[in-house]
Amino acid sequence: MTPDLIVLADTIHTLDNRHAEPIQAVAVSGGLIAAVGSRQDAQAWRQAGTRMVDLGSATLTPGLVDCHIHPVFGLDLTIGVDLSGASTLNEVRSLLLTEASHDDGWLRGWGLNPNAFGTVPLHRSVLDDVSNGKPAMIRLFDGHSALVNSRALEVAGVHGRYQFDQASEVVCDADGRPTGFLVEAAAMELIQSHIPRETFEERKSRLAALLRDFARAGLTGGHVMDHSEESSALFQALEADGELPLRLRTAPWCMPGSDENDWKSLARTLGKGGRRWSIEAIKLFVDGTVDNGTAWLYEPDLYGQSTAPFWPRPEEYSAAVRYFASRGIPTATHAIGDAGVEHVLDALESLATVVPADVLRRTVHRIEHIETVPDELVARFKGTGVVASMQPTHCTHYSLADHSDNWSMRLGNERADRAWRCRDLREAGVTLGIGSDWPIAPYEPLPIMADAQLRRRSGVPEQEPIAPSQALTALQALEGYTSHAAKAAGLWEVSGSITVGKRADFTAFELDPLTTAPDEFAASNVLGTIVDGELQFLLERLA
Repeated sequence: MTPDLIVLADTIHTLDNRHAEPIQAVAVSGGLIAAVGSRQDAQAWRQAGTRMVDLGSATLTPGLVDCHIHPVFGLDLTIGVDLSGASTLNEVRSLLLTEASHDDGWLRGWGLNPNAFGTVPLHRSVLDDVSNGKPAMIRLFDGHSALVNSRALEVAGVHGRYQFDQASEVVCDADGRPTGFLVEAAAMELIQSHIPRETFEERKSRLAALLRDFARAGLTGGHVMDHSEESSALFQALEADGELPLRLRTAPWCMPGSDENDWKSLARTLGKGGRRWSIEAIKLFVDGTVDNGTAWLYEPDLYGQSTAPFWPRPEEYSAAVRYFASRGIPTATHAIGDAGVEHVLDALESLATVVPADVLRRTVHRIEHIETVPDELVARFKGTGVVASMQPTHCTHYSLADHSDNWSMRLGNERADRAWRCRDLREAGVTLGIGSDWPIAPYEPLPIMADAQLRRRSGVPEQEPIAPSQALTALQALEGYTSHAAKAAGLWEVSGSITVGKRADFTAFELDPLTTAPDEFAASNVLGTIVDGELQFLLERLA
C-alpha cells in the first residue's frame, strides 16, 4: 500500500460494525479506502509523498449524501427575492415592494409559505398592488405552485382555463377568469416560458457557487431528482473546470402523457455521465402537494381537494414503472398522500409477477416524501423492499404541533397526526434515506439531522415537537445521510461506510453527531469534506 492521503481524527464512525477497537486513522489510495486503524498504524502506513491531515479532536464519518435535491431546477426556483422568512402578508408585500424597485424586467420571488397569507386568498391582486406595472411570478415554497399578477397573465396570453395531460390547473374564479394561482409544472410553464432566460455562463456560475456551498455544509454527494439536457451540459462544463465538488446521481422525469417510445428514450440515457455525475434512475410523480390541494388522498381535504392522481390514468404510471423495472432501471416516485403511496406500493408489489427475481433483487425502487400514511401502509414498505426517502424539515419548518398550519388544517387532525413517520418506518426495517429537497427547504445537513431527532426546528426550543414519537435517534439520522443513503442508491457495496475498498468520501465535524445535543450539533461547524480521496474543502486552521 502506498497511500496518497492519511486522515487522522480522535473519533471515526465507520458505520460498518467491523471494528472492536476505536478507529482513528484512514488511509486512501487511488480514491479508495486502503486501510483503517489506529494513529500508531498510520505512522507505519506513511510513505514519501503521502499527505497527512490531522483533524485532532474532530469526528470523521462517511461522506454525507443528500437523498433529494434539485440543484439545476432550483436555479429557476430561486430567482428574485427570498420570501421564505416572511410569516405575514405585510412582510411579503414589503419584500416585494423593495424587489420591484429594481430595474429588472420581471418581479420574481420564491419560497413563499401560504401560511403567510392567513385567510387572504392567493390572488393576482396581491401582486398587482406591489409590482409597479411589471409582470410578476412568485414561486410558492412547495415548488409545485406559483402566483402571478395580471400583467404576467396578459404577457403570456392566459385568459381562462386549460386542459393538460397531467394534473395541472390554471385556477379560475366563478367567471372563468384566472386568479393568478397556477398549480403544477404544466400550468406554471405557461408563464415561465415568457421569462427571459439567464445565459449559460450565468447559470454555470450560480451552480458552481451552490455546489461549493453544498460541500462546505458537509455534503459529499446528492441524489438529484431531476435531469435535463441542460443539466448534462452544466455538469460537463463544471467538471471540465474542476468545479464539481460532490457526486451527483441524477434522475430525469417521466411525466403523464408519455408513452413507450418516450420511456425508451429515457432508458437510453441511463449510465451517461462523467467522473462524478451520472444518470442512474427515473423520477415519476403520482401526486402533488397537500398545501396546494394536489396530493392524492383517500378522502378529500378540508376544501374538497387532493382527490385525484397526477397521472389522470394511474394505470399508465404503473405501466411506466413496469417498463423501467423490467430493464433493471431504478425508479423514484413522488408520493405524498395516503392514496398516492398506496398506488405506488401496489405497482411495486405487482413487479414480482412480471420482472425476473434477479432483476428485482438488484434494482432499488423508492418513494419520495411520504407525508401522511396509515399503519397498514407503513407495514407494506418492508414487504416490497421499497426505500423510503424523506425530508424531516418539511415537517419541522412547515407544520405545527397544534395543527394551525395550512398543511395540517387541510388534512384534519387524524391525518396530520400521521405526519412524516420516520421512526415507524425505521422500526419496520425499512431503508430510510434523508434529504432536504432543496430549494423547497434549506440544504444544510446538520440542522436537518438535528430536526429529525427533535421533531421541531433546531435552535427553537420553545417550539412544540410535532409527533415526537417519530423522532429518529442520532445514529438513525446519521445513517440516513450515509449508510442508508448508499442503500437508497443501490451503492452499499461501494459507499456509505468507512470500509477498505469503498470510496474515500468523508465528512469531518467539529462535534460528534452521535453524542452532541441536537441543538448544539446543528449550530456547530463542518471542518471539511473529502471526495475520491481529494480534499474539497478544509477549514483554514486545519489546512
